[in-house]
Amino acid sequence: MTDSSARPARPPRFDLIAFDWDGTLYDSTRLIVRCIQAAVVDVGGAKPSEDDAAWVIGLGLAEALARAAPDVPKEKYPELGARYRYHFLQHQDDLVLFDGVLSMLDALRARGHKLAVATGKSRRGLNEALKTVALRDRFDASRTADETFGKPHPRMLLELMEELEVPAERTLMIGDTTHDLQLAQNAGCASVGVGFGAHASSTFDEFKPLYVAQSIAELQAWLLDNA
Repeated sequence: MTDSSARPARPPRFDLIAFDWDGTLYDSTRLIVRCIQAAVVDVGGAKPSEDDAAWVIGLGLAEALARAAPDVPKEKYPELGARYRYHFLQHQDDLVLFDGVLSMLDALRARGHKLAVATGKSRRGLNEALKTVALRDRFDASRTADETFGKPHPRMLLELMEELEVPAERTLMIGDTTHDLQLAQNAGCASVGVGFGAHASSTFDEFKPLYVAQSIAELQAWLLDNA
């Protein structure tokens, strides 16, 4: 006898699901904000507010620090970047994935989705993070800001689509910032926002995400029902 309550298998709407990293899968927003603030002060700049420091998360590191420290002269940018990396490295091992991320990724892979990472982190930083939390084998591809154009330029996502041979209409981008959602829009892809990261979900409306999840559990439920 079959279970009448069981739903028939639904063909996936999206073949490729690309995730931002910090603030979307990895609980790192607060640490990044503190490291940006400390780095700016270290080089003599005015300490940015938490909101200003959080807004630049998702951009490439050089652009993010420049925007967070408009009063710091350009000749100090190398030192600014070095100080940020110093502060971040002191605590990177304290960072964890949001609860439920691994089971969500496994459920999506079981449904046949290709998974990718599109992040403003450096390649070195992402590789270290993937190694630390044993995530490497769960993703089919990744792009970082230092090996292509940073967000919201579409190149990062376009390269992932080309590598994995998935068209824009079959690609979904998920992120916690307007930079992520604008990246998707610029690349001609659909997007989903998460409201537990760096940017307030009230700022997402102009980019028309299909959904805004307020937890990983909510995100997983929506993806399994709609993606």
